[in-house]
Amino acid sequence: MQIDRRAFNLGLIGLGLSACSQSLPMVGGGGSLPQSLPDDLRPVPNAAYDAWVASFRARAADRGIAQPTLSAAFRDAGFLPGVITRDRNQTETSRSLEDYLSIAVSDERVTKGRAAFARHRGLLTDLQSRSGVDAEIICAIWGLESFYGERRGDVPVISATSTLAFDGRRGAFFEQQLTAALRILQNGDIPANRMTGSWAGAMGHTQFIPTSYLDFAVDYTGDGRRDIWSDDPSDALASAAAYLQRNGWSRGLRWGGEVGNNAPAGSIIQPQAGGPQFATTANFRVIKRYNNSDAYAIGVGHLADRIAGGGPLRGSFPPDANGLTKADRIRLQQRLTALGFDTQGSDGVIGKNTETAIRAFQAARGLPVTGQPSQALLQSLG
Repeated sequence: MQIDRRAFNLGLIGLGLSACSQSLPMVGGGGSLPQSLPDDLRPVPNAAYDAWVASFRARAADRGIAQPTLSAAFRDAGFLPGVITRDRNQTETSRSLEDYLSIAVSDERVTKGRAAFARHRGLLTDLQSRSGVDAEIICAIWGLESFYGERRGDVPVISATSTLAFDGRRGAFFEQQLTAALRILQNGDIPANRMTGSWAGAMGHTQFIPTSYLDFAVDYTGDGRRDIWSDDPSDALASAAAYLQRNGWSRGLRWGGEVGNNAPAGSIIQPQAGGPQFATTANFRVIKRYNNSDAYAIGVGHLADRIAGGGPLRGSFPPDANGLTKADRIRLQQRLTALGFDTQGSDGVIGKNTETAIRAFQAARGLPVTGQPSQALLQSLG
């Protein structure tokens, strides 16, 4: 289950989603789409998609989806070409643990996490009391999944999942998600025009796919709806706690920790050669049920520790393949930006923005344009 669930996510958790903004009329209907959506994530005419939807509606009816639900769900739905593009263009990036944690447990995410925890302390401690899941772990999952609710996603889920089911690359899986989304609408938890998420259908504060929602979502507020999309994160955070609890969370057991830094007893792993080692417990493996990745589980655990007031990792990571340490990479980004070649931040993670800035610098100086960082480049920046 955990691998399928994460097939919906956009690389690094919560970083690819845009918060909802003002709305513009939707093509072909009376609904609305967030103004922030790019053009390729807006419905376009597609006769083959329309034919597929017609055939699917018959299958959905056979599965117990009522005609009023189908009519409301597909009234403003349509084929989203950008969903196909994003699905086909996913690449298997190989981020180091150091890079991953630089993003997942950035200073900004820690600061926002402590503020979010303070705002919702009563809710989080109540969830801990009820479920046994540490309040800071719940908050950390919130932080990684949607940046504490700031990046919940604004793509209509019915359009996204139906487009992917029609495309057929993972057709059976996405048809299952589409059917589950329709059950959510039929249950009255959310109207179709508010059921939004990532380009691949992960929804709300906790980025549940529709089948996970049906299995684990909780109506904490008692209003009769399991609303993980609301500005109020109560139902969503309760749902994340229920997910971990029902997957075997052990009350009072730490997730693990950095070896040599007051870590509990557990299995030792070293995800990055030459980097810190971590002792991991059974609860570490429960976090991996949410996302089957050692890096993700370490990110959740370490972010939770930082939200609780803990400090950074004590161990160091080795230089990267270009011979640069994280401090070197930060200096490179800072110097490029100071020279007018903006890297859009200086976190020590070399991504597209930094590579673009390097290319611009190299072109301006008459150097071979590679976009690659190096010690020589760092030295040439002064």
